[in-house]
Amino acid sequence: MFKIFKSKQDNFIRLINQQAALTLQGLNQLTEYMKFHDPELARQLTLTEKEADEVRRILINELNRTFVTPIDREDIFALSRAIDDVVDYAYSTVTEMDVLAVTPTSFMVRMATLLRDAAYEIHMATQRLDEHPGVAAEHAQRAKALENRVEAVYREAIADLFSGPEDVHHIFEMLKMREVYRHLSNAADRGDEAANLIADIVVKTT
Repeated sequence: MFKIFKSKQDNFIRLINQQAALTLQGLNQLTEYMKFHDPELARQLTLTEKEADEVRRILINELNRTFVTPIDREDIFALSRAIDDVVDYAYSTVTEMDVLAVTPTSFMVRMATLLRDAAYEIHMATQRLDEHPGVAAEHAQRAKALENRVEAVYREAIADLFSGPEDVHHIFEMLKMREVYRHLSNAADRGDEAANLIADIVVKTT
């Protein structure tokens, strides 16, 4: 019986870790896109987001097929959703930039880089969750600290937007860039939620 439970737990953690790895891959692509504004990187990010969605569908299917889960079912579902939302917002950021013809700014580069670093910490946390939960919690705390830094850059970027000239053209540009900044900020919020969920799982399982 223990082996069955261990196998199920390993499977769920494996899928969560796979999601986190794809999210990190997507945030690497986002960061490179912000630096070079290369459409090929946007295409790669789109493929990564679709692959991440597929892994989440598999995880949900496994949850529906499993009567008892070693980790709280709601925690597995919520963590999977939060991690998936991070890469979703990375994808929607690039999509919005394409639709609105927004050129990356230095603030966007900084926010994307911090988001990538947070995604790395979340990935490391999911890798350590099973055998080294205390280390997983440390990585989760680092991810939360990076989220705070993203929000600080976001506020700086918004202040910079409103300090420009007061003409119609600038207002249109300001509104477009604010949408992009919001997507990046939302990605940070979802990363923060993922980190909180990892910390909760550690508390419940240790």
